[in-house]
Amino acid sequence: MRVCNLSCFVAGLVVVLALSVPASAQSVGDPTAAEKAKAAEAAKDARKVDELNETSKAISGPAGNPECIWLGRRAVNLLWRDDLDTAFRHLDMYDRFGCPGGHVQATFRCVVKQGPIDPKSTDGLNSRIQGCWINPSAPPAAAATSAPAAASSPGTAGTSTQ
Repeated sequence: MRVCNLSCFVAGLVVVLALSVPASAQSVGDPTAAEKAKAAEAAKDARKVDELNETSKAISGPAGNPECIWLGRRAVNLLWRDDLDTAFRHLDMYDRFGCPGGHVQATFRCVVKQGPIDPKSTDGLNSRIQGCWINPSAPPAAAATSAPAAASSPGTAGTSTQ
């Protein structure tokens, strides 16, 4: 009985040591790549903080509070992507912080009015939400660019060929 306990313990110890060796070998990698990744992450975080501060300055009232901006923009993003369950959870938190629900509604309306977004481009959606959050009554960009094209074509629209 004792021989089995001792041999089982030694076998378990060997397995634990064998599994821990590859993990320590992975951390030896290229230190400059790890430093570059940390620097890129820090720059990304700084950009997010700057964006929040910029938006806070542009909007007065509770909609300009950083927590309202963050939760509201995430909720609008989730609504756009049809993730309603998660969006409603974000909206519950948004309401708990005392943020104005009408601002989310106006922002989502602005995003929808501007038409479809390339689904592969997350930056396009995020920048549109950012712009609509700052100015929810912004005119739709697609309608503004199609209006001059429509104005130049009425002369040819009435002509018929016989």
